Amino acid sequence: MNTSGKIKVGIAGYGNLGKGVELAITQNSDIELIGVFTRRDPEKVKSSSPVFHLTQAENFRGKIDVMILCGGSATDLPEMGPMLSAIFNTVDSFDTHAKIPEYFTNIDKIARRNKTLSLISTGWDPGLFSLARLLGQCVLPEGKDYTFWGKGVSQGHS
Repeated sequence: MNTSGKIKVGIAGYGNLGKGVELAITQNSDIELIGVFTRRDPEKVKSSSPVFHLTQAENFRGKIDVMILCGGSATDLPEMGPMLSAIFNTVDSFDTHAKIPEYFTNIDKIARRNKTLSLISTGWDPGLFSLARLLGQCVLPEGKDYTFWGKGVSQGHS
């Protein structure tokens, strides 16, 4: 049990998102980074934080309050999410909209079985962008939502 008063965090995945999360943690005095977990050779990862191979995550059960999953939605999170939600409370940014219900069902089943909590599909879209759209619907209930996506177009980036 965490008695330090700080939220003890692990980062799974150390690409651009993982590095950004690491930087954000350094700017919050109530969060302590326990380690970065990667599929790469930890000896070759340049970080001022402790770096461990992803297969060592199990050794940190009970030492990490929340594992932030920083992998991609196409191939990383469908593998990392189930594995890590069985061990830790997790937060991820799974963003393949068509597959969110399936991903939720899988993660929810595993988290319930292991008495962990998993917050999925957080970030910009889905996430803050979706909440902004919802707030707009609340104040303009007769209004229309316009979204845009398709080949070469990204709703969150265009």
